[in-house]
Amino acid sequence: MKEVNVSTPVTRAEDVRAGHREFIFPSVAPYYQDPLVLVQGKGMVVVDSEGTEFLDFFSGILTASLGHCHPEVVERIRQQAGILGHTSTLYLTENQVEAARRLADMAPGDLKSSFFTNSGTEAVETAVMLACCYTGRSEILALRHSYSGRSFLTTNITGNASWRPLPSSIAGIKHVMSPYPYRCPFRRPCDESCSEAFARDFEEAIQTTTNGSPAAFIAETIQGVAGYIVPPPGYFQKMVEIIHKYGGLFICDEVQAGFGRTGEKWFGIEHWDVEPDIMVMAKGIANGFPVGATITREEIAASWTTKSISTFGGNPLAMAATTTTLDVMVKEDTPGRSALRGKQLREGLEVLAEEYEWIGETRGMGLMQALELVEDRETKKESPEKANALLEAAKAEGLLVGMGGRKAHVIRLGPSMLITEAEVEEGLERLGRACRRVEEGR
Repeated sequence: MKEVNVSTPVTRAEDVRAGHREFIFPSVAPYYQDPLVLVQGKGMVVVDSEGTEFLDFFSGILTASLGHCHPEVVERIRQQAGILGHTSTLYLTENQVEAARRLADMAPGDLKSSFFTNSGTEAVETAVMLACCYTGRSEILALRHSYSGRSFLTTNITGNASWRPLPSSIAGIKHVMSPYPYRCPFRRPCDESCSEAFARDFEEAIQTTTNGSPAAFIAETIQGVAGYIVPPPGYFQKMVEIIHKYGGLFICDEVQAGFGRTGEKWFGIEHWDVEPDIMVMAKGIANGFPVGATITREEIAASWTTKSISTFGGNPLAMAATTTTLDVMVKEDTPGRSALRGKQLREGLEVLAEEYEWIGETRGMGLMQALELVEDRETKKESPEKANALLEAAKAEGLLVGMGGRKAHVIRLGPSMLITEAEVEEGLERLGRACRRVEEGR
């Protein structure tokens, strides 16, 4: 692992923690009993205010897709900041057009027209409004266990109570069964026959909980906050066939799964040979810069006939970060790298699962891997206590991981897609030591 030159910390961690408690919304809750104050990062390594180094296996929620402070991205932003920083979408810039052109080249099928915003939340808002404009309808179907963002609309679309601050307050949003193979209600092990059952539930929901004419079905290709839930074979083909049968559109959420992270393909949905009508992206698209994007076919984009603007969306700095990040992804072949390193990571996780009975399942695709932690494998009772203990133990071993699941009982791993073989091995060794800490109650 490369050494990081650590500058002398200028702020004591406890001062920052106290300031966070005093001035930041309590809902902005950081990880750990003693939250980390990060001051520096390079590649796979981040450094806290005490000078301690950590191997980052969560990448700011899969956002530092090329690692922290990738030199090509840093230099391109530095150059752009000295040329033109902001214009708004009232003016044209080459950077925005070039970013849109790159996305059109990478996206599946005929997806070509893009709208740039600042986050995944805004990208989803844009996609839903666009679907309603195009279809002239207003009812949306979403999945239970899903996460779509933090706005008024997207928290209503989200199918997870811990991320919904208000009761359901937007009419026309219906939640159908989530394809959760580890906890499949139809068959275990879950297989393609279960996709038929999920499809029947989906169609019945359209026939009974909507007016029969939905605007769209929105789904993450791999449910992120839910704990990297991967659907069974045939699931998306059947769901998209049904939503199209009823005249609705399929909105594919690639905010976490996009840009090669699932391995071999640029976008998660391509593993199921399905072409979305609208696709949303964010997080890893610009290696940490705040960028969201909604891409669709030309005729769908043309249905939005009123004026629209995003003051900061598509600004020159954000688009410089986007184009450079996409350039590096193509050059480094992030789909291929994610497949190779993801296989290595998965094999290491499965070894740990053989050793510890409280690891109920390992799952994921590419460099999007998870451990679902349980009290015992027979009942599969979720264990948020074990997950929190493993989170803290990993920190003690110098490893940053994420959490997920409806009960915060899933450990999520999503390192930089440029991670090396040696860094994967080092991360697995640290995670193994953390598991031993949990087992021994340390």
